[in-house]
Amino acid sequence: MVEELAQADDAVAACVGDAAWALAEDELVAALDAAHRLEQRLAAVKLALVREVDGRGTAVAQGASSTAVWLRERLRLTIPAARRLVDLAACVDAAPTAVRDALAAGAVSVEQVRVIADTVSTVQTSAGPEVADNAVAVLVDWAGQFDPMLLRKLSTRILDHVAPDIADAAAAAALDAEDARATRDRHLTISEQTNGRLRLTGTLDAETATLLRAAIDPLSAPAGPDDNRCAGQRRHDALADVCRLALRANELPDSGGDPAQIVVTTSYDGLTRQLSTGVLDLGLRLTPDTVRRLACDATILPAVLGGTGQVLDVGRQRRLISGPLRRALVLRDGGCAFPGCDRPPRWCDAHHIHHWADGGPTNLDNAVLLCGHHHRHIHHNDWTVRLGDDSHPEFIPPAWLDPDQLPRRNHYHRRT
Repeated sequence: MVEELAQADDAVAACVGDAAWALAEDELVAALDAAHRLEQRLAAVKLALVREVDGRGTAVAQGASSTAVWLRERLRLTIPAARRLVDLAACVDAAPTAVRDALAAGAVSVEQVRVIADTVSTVQTSAGPEVADNAVAVLVDWAGQFDPMLLRKLSTRILDHVAPDIADAAAAAALDAEDARATRDRHLTISEQTNGRLRLTGTLDAETATLLRAAIDPLSAPAGPDDNRCAGQRRHDALADVCRLALRANELPDSGGDPAQIVVTTSYDGLTRQLSTGVLDLGLRLTPDTVRRLACDATILPAVLGGTGQVLDVGRQRRLISGPLRRALVLRDGGCAFPGCDRPPRWCDAHHIHHWADGGPTNLDNAVLLCGHHHRHIHHNDWTVRLGDDSHPEFIPPAWLDPDQLPRRNHYHRRT
């Protein structure tokens, strides 16, 4: 096998140097088909080798903690890619012989094999091995016509084609099996990165996926014509808004005897009336701008620290904008006051027009409702906000956006 793979490697290497632009159109398409078929055949060989390495315990014998870790070092893969490779190898190994043969012949892809294997396993449980064998033939034929996603959709009704007399009862059993599989496979991984950032990966079951979409889809829409965030950034900010709402609702379980909260420690210069950089209770540092933004709508707990950081005195905490004052603010603004934004009040922070850290008072004339996105936007860009002659907020765009800097208002929430 090693010699044959070396010969195949030489043949592929010879193709790498060939100029694709010199091929006629029919030759170009034929070469693409041949390359794809070869890729599937090589995948069959590679997965068989991975399965054998895993089955023999080669990785552990060579000092690795798992086959995935060994593959990461040997093939220079990421851990998720290595785990997926081990998982696919097991899936192909468990697939019926006809499916493995189809993969080896380049007739199906690895992802199609996964779909077929899952379907056949469900059919065998609900209808028996004979019906499962018939399903394999149909599914392999369909794989030659449909991509993995459409193949999975079609596979949910495979019994209509191979065993119509038991299709309805088996469909119910298949639904139960899929639900059990979704419950088993659900997970969320939170991986810490540098500077306090997190990477989220995982698989949600159908119910949770529906809840997530219902919560973040309305918040993921562009906030206006000036919103330059990409779709991924908008979803990120929408998730942040959902977390803020959950914290504001005061219905989360206590953590260590205290309500769920973010704790930021910062110093305050009485001469310049400026907040400095902050430190989260996890030890991560925040910029002064981030601290100032968080202080707009937060519980402030003054504390006097000694030179070594010892707590000498702790004052009484006070909510900056809450209760009757926030209700009055909601009645006045009706939601995010930034021009063109339709976010409702529950998604909004109370922002001090003249920053509290700079001595700004806590009253209705110095407050405005802003959603999470526009709260960040105001703090980090050149927009300014003020109250007009009618005591409603208006926003002055930066000169690069509007040389005349004409005030703009939000018309979504106006009641008159």
